[in-house]
Amino acid sequence: MEEINISEVYKAAEVLRDVARHPKLIGPTALNPDAEIYLKPENLQRTGSFKLRGAYYKISQLDDEERSRGVIACSAGNHAQGVALGAAHAGIKATICLPAGAPISKIEATRALGAEVVMVPGVYDDAYAKAIELQKEHGYTLVHPFDDVKVIAGQGTIGLEIIEEMPDVDAVIVPVGGGGLISGVAFTLKTIKPNIKVYGVQAEGAPSMVMSINDGKRECLEKVSTIADGIAVKEPGVNTFEMCSRYVDKMVTVSDDEVAAAILTLIEQQKLVAEGAGAVSVAAAMFNKVPVAGKKVVCLVSGGNIDVTSLNRVITRGLVKNGRDCTITVMLSDKPGQLSKVCNVIGELGANILSVEHKRNSTNTAINGCKLHIEMETRNNEHINQICNALRDNDFVVEQ
Repeated sequence: MEEINISEVYKAAEVLRDVARHPKLIGPTALNPDAEIYLKPENLQRTGSFKLRGAYYKISQLDDEERSRGVIACSAGNHAQGVALGAAHAGIKATICLPAGAPISKIEATRALGAEVVMVPGVYDDAYAKAIELQKEHGYTLVHPFDDVKVIAGQGTIGLEIIEEMPDVDAVIVPVGGGGLISGVAFTLKTIKPNIKVYGVQAEGAPSMVMSINDGKRECLEKVSTIADGIAVKEPGVNTFEMCSRYVDKMVTVSDDEVAAAILTLIEQQKLVAEGAGAVSVAAAMFNKVPVAGKKVVCLVSGGNIDVTSLNRVITRGLVKNGRDCTITVMLSDKPGQLSKVCNVIGELGANILSVEHKRNSTNTAINGCKLHIEMETRNNEHINQICNALRDNDFVVEQ
């Protein structure tokens, strides 16, 4: 592992002083009633994510010969924008390899900053392989998205800002893909105040760092699948794996449904738009994946570059997870008044019926029976259970 010194993080902070935004903590919030949860909103950063910090600092430290060759990077989208902006400020050429599934908003934002974009079939790791191929072919200087000590130092400036603003913070929850962000933040926090707990969060569909930490060696996943595209990385870095092993207290995963619920909650309660990768830290706090009860906790919202074309689907998933939208099936006798009775029970309990599908002649219903598929707007999961129990009390058979 390449060693990093805390002086490098302070140097990065000086370089980034007039380049990066320094979003103030938001809170306390009501994200978890048992804890004092604050947000570090890097989704409000220039380019929409924390990645600007590490990419810009790395490029600022290149020598003349490295700059003359131009830079190349691979990215799920956020690092791409940071590299493109840093290269534009330095007046050098930038080539960025992006996976074909990257959100259109990230692709177009990267092009708008002046970088040459190369689309690569597959996921982040495929884009990385292509970037290495082009680097060897053209002699470009590689700006790695996470496994580089200068990139890590740039991300570590977030840790400095958290401690400066909240010296008594008990724990910080950080999204994890390849591990550059949490390596920088954890190293900085633990170096200055070793008693601060640092928790890392990955998506269930891309748990490469979690598996690596559990196995004591770097693991490479065969595939990744998650709505948190910004952290869909098959294999952690050499430096980041060692730093996470050394400085991070615990690594956990969250489901896509939990991420969707966190995105929805941030929109509704905090008026913040987070992408999937940015919301995993909030999901971990909301669903008690890490021990936050009674503690003062900062969730790092790492980015907000969610594709608006997928936002509707994510919100719908979040509504279902939070019990705000549900579909139930009611079995009933096919005779007059039954549908009205079901609707009255639901209406009296304050739910709003969105749609009703009435099915006869199903092979798994009685000859004189039918099925109702009812979609409703509800308050929460407790409200759904209340409605189902009331229907059962009225002699209806209910499937949730």
